[in-house]
Amino acid sequence: MHSLNYKIVVFLMGILLLFNGGLMLFSALTSFIYSDGVTFELTLSAFIVLSMGALMMLFGRRHNKKIQKREGYLIVTLGWLLMTITGMLPFIMTDSIVDMSSTFFETMSGYTATGATILSDIESLPAGILFWRSMTHWIGGMGIIVLAIAILPLLGIGGMQLFSAEAPGPNSDKLHPRITDTAKRLWIIYVSFTLVEALLLCIAGMSIFDAINHAMSTMASGGFSTKNNSLAHWNHLPWVHYIIIIFMFLAGSNFVLSYFAFKGKLKKVFKDSEFKTYFTLIIIFSLIVFIVLISSVDLNNSLFDRPQVWGKIESSLRHAFFQVISIVTTTGFVTSDYTAWTPFLTILFFGLMFLGGSAGSTSGGIKVVRHLLMIKGGILELKRALHPNAIIQPRYNGRIVNQEIILNVLAFFILYMVSFIIGSLVFGLLGLDFENAIGVAAATLGNVGPAIGDFGPSGNYSELPAFGKFWASFLMLLGRLELFTVLILFTPFFWKKT
Repeated sequence: MHSLNYKIVVFLMGILLLFNGGLMLFSALTSFIYSDGVTFELTLSAFIVLSMGALMMLFGRRHNKKIQKREGYLIVTLGWLLMTITGMLPFIMTDSIVDMSSTFFETMSGYTATGATILSDIESLPAGILFWRSMTHWIGGMGIIVLAIAILPLLGIGGMQLFSAEAPGPNSDKLHPRITDTAKRLWIIYVSFTLVEALLLCIAGMSIFDAINHAMSTMASGGFSTKNNSLAHWNHLPWVHYIIIIFMFLAGSNFVLSYFAFKGKLKKVFKDSEFKTYFTLIIIFSLIVFIVLISSVDLNNSLFDRPQVWGKIESSLRHAFFQVISIVTTTGFVTSDYTAWTPFLTILFFGLMFLGGSAGSTSGGIKVVRHLLMIKGGILELKRALHPNAIIQPRYNGRIVNQEIILNVLAFFILYMVSFIIGSLVFGLLGLDFENAIGVAAATLGNVGPAIGDFGPSGNYSELPAFGKFWASFLMLLGRLELFTVLILFTPFFWKKT
């Protein structure tokens, strides 16, 4: 094993900070346009971050341009931490959040596209800060690392190691042989979806500011809203809900499939095993929620002036699909407090926090493909019990899945559940009761946002003790970077030189 190439790590950290500081300037511009009184503070924050980035690039300029896997893992994890630490500056400089643990929590929640918040009165924040919260989502959603590797060839650096450490999901289908071209195509799709959604939300009745913010949050599978009541604020505009339902679904789908759809290769989309499972599960769970809502819950949100019966059907169906897709894709937007509907639905939504969207999407969670491979593996073990001498191999999209991938999926699932149990135990030690402890652990590790109990849709995370906020932030990072990328840094063999 080679010695770590620290200079390339520092150099790339500098590039990430230049991105961070540059995008911070957009928040300063927003602040200037809306005259919210914090333009100077946001501009100063941006220049501090830009200066730090320039100094780090200067320090690491004479680096070996070869990135190995160890540097890849280190750059991704440290990059996320550094982005979060510097991303705290706008909140600190504007006194939007007072204590350090809350600021770190809010910022990490942004970059990991979790959407959990410690803020009680979101609407009182300056426009520039609201925009920055959404921007942290948007940066983190697809991954600042993927954006960065699109320009690495200009610096003579290959980005494959970074992509393998950052790209969400167990598989990373290539759109193009060159990884940088893949990154560019992913970002073109990501930006295009964001712009189209923002335009549609404006047409549906949102202000331009709210539309842009919610489009960024949706495409990142994030969940930060500009309103205290999240999407419930627009319960009188059902088309807003329908638009966000569609784009949450797209954000939770594999972006490679979106690319194939744009290229007219629809067969590839509809033949994809994960997509079919993802779509089917959403339909099934939404119909279950709809049946419970129509029979047991009065939502009082009918569409336009339809008769009461049809209004109740429409409202129940809309809320059912919205909340199921929001939780499955780990977006975390809410149109109602789903924990107040029925105990059965609370348990169902808690279970959905462990599902996750598709691999190659901006969703967090375990991911549908892993569940699919585990189920296929389980069924094959049952067959082997009856036919021990038969040669049976699991297949995915018509291809045989090798044993290494199955073992990786099982290892991930075991580590995920162990992380959830340890996460819950720590929250229990900090004084949270059983419901709150498991709810916060599941919601933060799965990057969902709102949990159950006191930390559900009608509450926030401000009551967590200071250490609890840092611990929840660690779980968010662990979940966002899919466990291995972070946990490998805690192993002694990662740091050993041979």
